[in-house]
Amino acid sequence: MSAPLLSIRNLTVDYQTDSPVRAVNNVFLDIRPGEIVGLAGESGCGKSTLAYTVTRLLQAPAEITGGSIEWRRDDGGITDVLSLDGPDLRAFRWQEISMVFQGAMSALNPVHRIGSQIEDVFIDHRSGLNRRERRERAAELLRTVGIPADRLRSYPHELSGGMRQRVMIAMALALRPRLIIMDEPTTALDVVVQRNILEEIDRLRTEFGFAVLFITHDLGLLLEISDRVGVMLSGRLVEQNTPDVLLENPSHEYTRHLLRSFPSLRGDVPLTGSRYIDSGEEVTA
Repeated sequence: MSAPLLSIRNLTVDYQTDSPVRAVNNVFLDIRPGEIVGLAGESGCGKSTLAYTVTRLLQAPAEITGGSIEWRRDDGGITDVLSLDGPDLRAFRWQEISMVFQGAMSALNPVHRIGSQIEDVFIDHRSGLNRRERRERAAELLRTVGIPADRLRSYPHELSGGMRQRVMIAMALALRPRLIIMDEPTTALDVVVQRNILEEIDRLRTEFGFAVLFITHDLGLLLEISDRVGVMLSGRLVEQNTPDVLLENPSHEYTRHLLRSFPSLRGDVPLTGSRYIDSGEEVTA
């Protein structure tokens, strides 16, 4: 088994309000080169906060109050992610780790064409490229994710939801990072487009060899696409395992409840006796 690309140890993040809220609570997680690690859990459990912590995009009142994040460089050395600042942090983002944000329409600038937004990545990180070279690279990226190059002149609102999501993936691929964090990249898409996006992600991962941290509410989806799956509850990573083990022998009660929530394709729908978690307590309907 290869050494972890990213190692998260005992990570804790608090939101410093009048009554501080612990959003990430002593999380341990490794991501190895080339693998897809899925992260599932209910809204507010800390999934996106964890992603923003890894990419150092957290803003006040969020505060990292404990733990460490280590990144293994190409030369085998270790970088302390939480100590990065200035040019080093800027170089780490997008070149080593990039992110596909939740809601492509919100992440893309509505008043700028797609081409100029992709080119901004090269302006910030590849200053030696001239305008023609930047435009050629942007066109190549669009073609890589299955979008015609003439869409470089389109505005975000002129694209479908699936195309906007592919643009976000193209931008994340621009500098060939070794890890891409995808924060619910298919949640707002219909099932057909969702399937196309997932197949595209798998194809690109095979071609470029990057690892993926895939965040979603959909545990069933993660069981299908991931090499390992983690389940978060109230800021804690309560379970992580391979999809087969998680499906056949989940160790945590919350995971078992999530698996029971899948509707059956056969038989009657149970109207009574259904059990679920409500505010941390088990309830029988």
